Amino acid sequence: MSQPILSVRGLSVDFGEGRHRFRAVNKVTFDIYEGETLSLVGESGSGKTTIGRAIMRIHPVSEGEILFRGERISGPLSSREERRVRQRIQMIFQDPMASLNERAKIDYIVSEGLYNFRLFSSEEERKGKVEKALRDVGLLPEFASRFPHEFSGGQRQRIGIARALVMEPELLVADEPISALDVSIRAQVINLLNKLKRERHLTYLFIAHDLSVVRFISDRIAVIFGGRLVELAEAETLFRTPLHPYTRALLSAVPVPDPAIERNKQLVIYDPSVHRYGEEAPQWIEAEPGHFVLGTPREIERWFQS
Repeated sequence: MSQPILSVRGLSVDFGEGRHRFRAVNKVTFDIYEGETLSLVGESGSGKTTIGRAIMRIHPVSEGEILFRGERISGPLSSREERRVRQRIQMIFQDPMASLNERAKIDYIVSEGLYNFRLFSSEEERKGKVEKALRDVGLLPEFASRFPHEFSGGQRQRIGIARALVMEPELLVADEPISALDVSIRAQVINLLNKLKRERHLTYLFIAHDLSVVRFISDRIAVIFGGRLVELAEAETLFRTPLHPYTRALLSAVPVPDPAIERNKQLVIYDPSVHRYGEEAPQWIEAEPGHFVLGTPREIERWFQS
């Protein structure tokens, strides 16, 4: 496998001070390889969005480091390095209503990064880049003269994607980009992201809480619970051979498009107070090639057999 485009090493993120200090992300380590989609899946409050925002330098890193193409991008950076990182890594936000300036026209919203980074030499070039970005996400160029409130939720999310694409990034952090959309629109946005990935040779960190969604966009899936990664594997391996009890609980909640099966299926409940490691501390272990899980050797062997 090629060198990772992004490496997260022992990442911890804390909020608050003193006795009110809270660790949202606890010693997380993973790599994202160029051209792949790594999905980060977990319930609300698990720390997945915090990881994405730490990569974007929105949240400061408490411990560990983040490397982009082998260079550290966490911690203090010069203004020149900061600008370079922000251009090469872009984010697609969860809520297409809140992430767009309702008082600005689409032309300015998509162009804002171009203005801030002076990525055009003439007004004609700027308009050409905006037009191309809109066309690439399936919108008409004449939409540039309209305001966000004139569009549906799916169209607004496409505008948010265009705003990121116009910067010509190498890595996109997609923070639950379809969770606020109607079910009928979600497949369209996933298909669009897959199309853009092929055409523009993009790399994605796709953050979600629904395993049934990420199956169709992911090369690999990392499962997070309580700020710690508990399992990471190729997408089909994770669905075929889930090991950690929390992963199995998430998979049991995935809806089945058959009323009889859905009605009779058994949900797996994960209770972290019951799942204890005892005196032996859990380790991040490669249970099989490319399949990592948090646990003790004895437990992992038992999970394989169950």
